[in-house]
Amino acid sequence: MIVSIIVVLVMLGIIVTIHELGHFWVAKLLKIKAYEVSIFVGPILASWKRKGVDYSIRAIPLGAYVRFSDFDENGDVIVSDDPQLLINQPRWKRFLVAIAGPVMNAILGVVLFTILYSCISFTSLDVFEAPVDSQLYATEYNPGDRIYKINGHRVWNYIDMYFEIEKGSYQEDDMIVTFKASDTGELYDVTLVPELKTRPMMGIKYYRDTDNKYNGWEIISVMPEQNGGHPVLKEGDYLTEINGVSVEEALDNPSFTDMHDGDNMTLTYIRNGEEFTADCVTTTMTYANDRGLNPTYKKVGSFADFLEAFGYAAKMPISVANVSVKSIASVFDGREKVYNMVSGPVGVTTAVSDVVQDVDQTTSFKLVNLLNLSAMISIALTFSNLLPIPGLDGIQIILLFVEMILGRPISKKAENVITVLGFILIVLLVIFAFTSDIVRIFAGGM
Repeated sequence: MIVSIIVVLVMLGIIVTIHELGHFWVAKLLKIKAYEVSIFVGPILASWKRKGVDYSIRAIPLGAYVRFSDFDENGDVIVSDDPQLLINQPRWKRFLVAIAGPVMNAILGVVLFTILYSCISFTSLDVFEAPVDSQLYATEYNPGDRIYKINGHRVWNYIDMYFEIEKGSYQEDDMIVTFKASDTGELYDVTLVPELKTRPMMGIKYYRDTDNKYNGWEIISVMPEQNGGHPVLKEGDYLTEINGVSVEEALDNPSFTDMHDGDNMTLTYIRNGEEFTADCVTTTMTYANDRGLNPTYKKVGSFADFLEAFGYAAKMPISVANVSVKSIASVFDGREKVYNMVSGPVGVTTAVSDVVQDVDQTTSFKLVNLLNLSAMISIALTFSNLLPIPGLDGIQIILLFVEMILGRPISKKAENVITVLGFILIVLLVIFAFTSDIVRIFAGGM
């Protein structure tokens, strides 16, 4: 856990530093005066001065800052008519400086995803051969065509696609998929019609291929209904046997298929390198056959592949915004728990800890996951920094728009009221984030 906390601090410190440097670089480009640039916070490890700017590298990787104002011995801002100061700049320049930080976070996320996709692989929305028993197999789709829309909603990359499949509709509903033909670029629709069946279910989602290390399925997610509401398995476990039969053979074995509601099945699984056996109450569920919308994993082997990988990376901020808005909407129709909408420091540390402490993965695999997590956090900070809360860039942008409408800055009294309200809001958000993290931990582990 200590290692995980250190990794989180360094990760967030670097992301916030890039954010602050975005403000600074745009300010320098627009010839706006800056007094100080600090990478990290706390005691100074190294410092220097160049072209009137004090630079420093500090000991604690909790963030960074750029100072655009000078202060007197009492700590008050020195008011000046200096045309180079940020406060004396035209509104459009102040807007560009304010928006530069969030934009820099988005750029960092895109760069990190591009590096990942170029070195490892990337997920293309091109769909090739669908499984024989899938819904897609029964349609007149053309293998190699690209998923363009699902139920009329634009799909940008795999995040949008999985959201629309898992959250955007119910499994018993027909799904309309719009494809873009690879040869002509024309759009056409196919309708996926589910075949509903009832059978004993384990309440898990898993990778189809058995893992070579344990000859088992790696668990992707576990339904809260498993084992009568007390799940036995967790995400990241490897299920190896059901009722003493290997998972490769168990689903067609009478020891499983002939079970009824309330019967006990015995699960053998690997968790953190250690084997466990536990009883699990069988639940009979209605399920639909697989949609068959399995994306293609590609490696970059040419410049054209690189451009395609960069295209998917560049669309990631759009997908994150798209899925975030839809996820919030899903809270109101009851399809999502409200505590899953916000993650605070505990949630981030837990996510990092799951990666760092995973004994089943190699160091290189962990580094890839951490890089992926860093890219996603950086993009998420793009949008959280745009919230109209004091201390974040969003409030400066809102105040600038108000100033444009009024033709003058708002009064000091109004600004103080906004600051107080914003402070209350941010305290509530922090409390909500911590509470969500704790509830999510207990909900997933009990």
